[in-house]
Amino acid sequence: MKVAFFGSSLVSAYWNGACTYYRGIVRALDARGHEVTFYEPDAFDRQAHRDIDDPDWAEVVVYEPGGERALRGVVERAADADVVVKASGVGVGDAVLERAVAELEGPEVRIFWDVDAPATLAAMEADPENPLRQLIGRYDIVLTYGGGQPVIDRYAALGARACVPVYNALDPETHHPKAARAELACDLAFLGNRLPDREARVEEFFFRAVEALPQRSFLLGGNGWEERVEALANLRYLGHVAPGDHNALNRSALAVLNVSRESMAANGWSPATRVFEAAGAGACLISDRWEGMEDFLAPGEEVLVARDGNEVAALLERLDPTSARAIGEAARERVLAEHTYDRRAEQVERILEGAPVG
Repeated sequence: MKVAFFGSSLVSAYWNGACTYYRGIVRALDARGHEVTFYEPDAFDRQAHRDIDDPDWAEVVVYEPGGERALRGVVERAADADVVVKASGVGVGDAVLERAVAELEGPEVRIFWDVDAPATLAAMEADPENPLRQLIGRYDIVLTYGGGQPVIDRYAALGARACVPVYNALDPETHHPKAARAELACDLAFLGNRLPDREARVEEFFFRAVEALPQRSFLLGGNGWEERVEALANLRYLGHVAPGDHNALNRSALAVLNVSRESMAANGWSPATRVFEAAGAGACLISDRWEGMEDFLAPGEEVLVARDGNEVAALLERLDPTSARAIGEAARERVLAEHTYDRRAEQVERILEGAPVG
């Protein structure tokens, strides 16, 4: 099967939170014998911040974002694919790409793949004239990064022919236990870019714990936090952390914090990429609470769950290296058994076998 995939970037995680998800899915599809071409724009300085070369498990086509005619020309190059995918949040020319893919003749299946379903749905529901809302019924199927039955129902109400969540997962070749590094040692690490939909929750779950435990050490990675970290003596700020360093970071901390974006926490069933990265490295994960977590990790056994920053601090105070390692290893065993990208790619194959063809 030939797959053409229009997304934000496969080769750069710079301001690109979906990157690990794309890599996991595409690499697993390649391993199962499918041929994937990934189309990404030269935008947001991502090509200058590549963290991998063009991989041998996908062809990467970097195009110059231009006007409608130029973008339609790029999409026409995918007309010989069996399946063409338009992911949400490419960042430039999304509306043109969405229409061009929906109208493209040649492919057997056209997919809209939503990597931020709660936000995409909110925009469509708020505006009857939203361009994507007018198009969604022309796609053969909608796949989503997560969201469970609430997202399925909301897409159906907007006219989607079918909607299936394909959750984040683990690529064990990429994320796995690695030797700890002294410069990354800390009691609690959090990795995430500063985004409007996440900032208030990071303040509550991370910075409140930092301020409540001045005697403990904290590590923060991600873009955009420079001004916020000033005057916090127990916090070290790393800025952007390349994916190749995530394993060492996850193994060097006593615990790793996951903080969901507001819309994903409110919707539920939206485990972040970081959840599986941390579990794959055998790290002890502390997560904010969201509905559906038990479908992925068992609270108290494979993940520690907090309702606010005070609970994060309390969990950290009670945690010791032995119990942290036990929780991390239990999480790793669970995700290796149930939540790998190979399983997700197998799911995508099953979905495509039954997909309605337009």
